Amino acid sequence: MSVGTTMGSERLRNDMVDRLAADHAAKGLTLRPDVEAAMRTVPRELYTPDKPLEEAYQNTAVVTKRHGEQSVSSVSAPFLIAEMLGQAADALEGLEGRHVLEIGSGGYNASLLRELVGPSGSVTTVDIDPEVTDRATACLAAAGYNDVTVVCADAEQPIEPGRRYDLIIVTAGAWDIPPAWRDQLTDGGVLVVPLRTHGMTRSWALRRSGDRLDSVSHRQCGFVPVQGAGAHQMRYIDIADGVHLRLDEGQQVDSTAVADLLTQPRQEAWAEVSLPPRTVLSDLDLWLATRLTREVEQFVVLTAQEAAIKAGIVAPSWQFGTPATIHDGTFAYRSELFWTGRMFDLGAYAHGFEAAAAAGRMVEHMRKWVDAGCPPPVLHVLPARTPDGDLPDGTVLDKRHSRLVLAFTPTSEKGIH
Repeated sequence: MSVGTTMGSERLRNDMVDRLAADHAAKGLTLRPDVEAAMRTVPRELYTPDKPLEEAYQNTAVVTKRHGEQSVSSVSAPFLIAEMLGQAADALEGLEGRHVLEIGSGGYNASLLRELVGPSGSVTTVDIDPEVTDRATACLAAAGYNDVTVVCADAEQPIEPGRRYDLIIVTAGAWDIPPAWRDQLTDGGVLVVPLRTHGMTRSWALRRSGDRLDSVSHRQCGFVPVQGAGAHQMRYIDIADGVHLRLDEGQQVDSTAVADLLTQPRQEAWAEVSLPPRTVLSDLDLWLATRLTREVEQFVVLTAQEAAIKAGIVAPSWQFGTPATIHDGTFAYRSELFWTGRMFDLGAYAHGFEAAAAAGRMVEHMRKWVDAGCPPPVLHVLPARTPDGDLPDGTVLDKRHSRLVLAFTPTSEKGIH
C-alpha cells in the first residue's frame, strides 16, 4: 500500500468515525472512547479488498457473498458495529481482558474486538461457511491480527466444549437462542444477538443468570440470517404490486383476501399526541406486537417498496417493517406520521369491514404506550421447558429452544401530550 493510499485510508477512517460519533449523538447515544479508538485503528478496507477504498468507509454494509439475490455474508454497517460493540462494552463495563466468541465471521468485527480486549483477552470467531472463514483468516492476517482464532463450524453447537466466554456476540440474524449460546457464557456473561421477535429484529444485550438471560439494552438492526441448524425461513407474501407481508411466527394468511381488503376505502385514526423527533418508535412497534397478538387473528409486518408508497397503495410508518393486523375482515397498520412543526402524531390506517374500529383499536394501544411514558421493552429468555408459572410477567413468545417474554415497565403515569 502506497503512502498516499495509507494517508487516504486514515483520512477516510477518521471521517467515518466522526460521522459515527455524530450519528450516536443524534440518537441520544454516546460513542464509547474505547470503541472509537478501535474503529480509528482498524483498516476497514483490508476486509473489503475487492471494493473501492471510498466504499469501505461508507456507513453501509458491504456484501461479500451472495446466493443468487440473497446476501449471505457481509461486513456490517459501521454504525451498527459501533452500537453493538457499545452494547457489549457497556454491559460488561469494558472489554479489556475479556474472552469473546463471535458468531458470524467477516474478520473486521473480530479485529475490533481484538483491539478492545487487549493483550490479556482473547477472540474466537466462527462461521459455518468455509469460504467465509478462509476469507476472514486471510483478511485478519493482512491486517496483522494473527492471534484471532478462526473456526469453521455450525455455532448451534458448542465451539469448544467446556470453554466459557465473557461475551458472545452474534453478527447474523437469529430467530431463536440455542442452549449452546447460553451455556458457553460465564455466569454474568453477556450475549449480544440480533434476534427476531414477532418478525422484527433488535440487537439485544442479554446477561446470563443461571439458565435465563435478561436484557440490559437493545437497538434496532438488520442482518443476514443465521445459516445451518438454527436457520428459520422468514416468509413474504405479496398483497399488491410492491407491497408484502412478512410472516415469521407460523402465520397462515390468505394473500388474495388481504389484497382485496387493500382495494377498499381507507379509514384512519389518530392518537392526538404530540411527540418529539427522538421518540424511539421501534419500542412502540414491539409494544403493539405484544398487545395486538392477544386480540387479533394475525399480527404481521408490512413492508413496501418506494414505488408502491409513492403510488399511494400504502403509507406505512416505515417501509422496511411496520406493525399490521388481519382481523375480522379488516387489514390495519401503523401509518406514516403526521407532523406539526417539529412534533408528530401517531396514527393507523385500515381497510375492510369495520375499518374505522380496527384503526381506532391500534391507535388506542399507541395512546397507552405514550401514557405509560413511552417505555422500552425488556426481554427475558428462558429454556423451552420452563413452566408457565415460572415465567416473569409479560407476553410469551415460544420458539424452538426458548420461551421469550417481552415486558414493558411504565416510566411515568402520563406521557407527553
